[in-house]
Amino acid sequence: MSKVEEYIEKHQKWSEALSIIRNVILETELEEQIKWGAPVYALNGKNVLGLAAFKNHFGIWFFQGVFLKDELNLLQNSNEKTKALRQMRFTSLEVINTNAIKNYVLEAIENQRQGREIKPSKVKKVVFSEELKLALKEDQSFNEAFQKLSMSKQNEYANHISEAKRNATKLSRIEKIKPLVLSGAGLHDKYKNC
Repeated sequence: MSKVEEYIEKHQKWSEALSIIRNVILETELEEQIKWGAPVYALNGKNVLGLAAFKNHFGIWFFQGVFLKDELNLLQNSNEKTKALRQMRFTSLEVINTNAIKNYVLEAIENQRQGREIKPSKVKKVVFSEELKLALKEDQSFNEAFQKLSMSKQNEYANHISEAKRNATKLSRIEKIKPLVLSGAGLHDKYKNC
């Protein structure tokens, strides 16, 4: 049994529906793999779409879905911060339209061939809260470990601290992240390595 089949079987509530969608996708040239703990389909190493199942819905995530025509109005933005990603959500097996799915998948493949994509903007500089600056200044090993992290991991931590409204919460968050930073882990690594 492949990893994708294991994923589908694990989501018993949606396994039949996910298998139907997977079969439509497998009729194309996309390469199937597991990334972030879920099936992802790529063209020449570039992610085109993915499958996902949750408690109350399942669906297809189009990594550059913003470029899809969406004539049937089946796509939605996952949240207000998302620029390129669009999702096609389903809540039952009966609403799956395999012809429509195939058309969206083929259009996504063509868009990828044409190089149509929104690239994530690079975070240039990490903005530290005063509490984090002080903690890094006072604890040399914490500071050294923090400086060894990638810019994106530093940014995750800095944002996590600065988003807290109360100083006590900021200080509590700093104490909680110290073991992660000292181990070289990012704030969200446990979700990325599924």
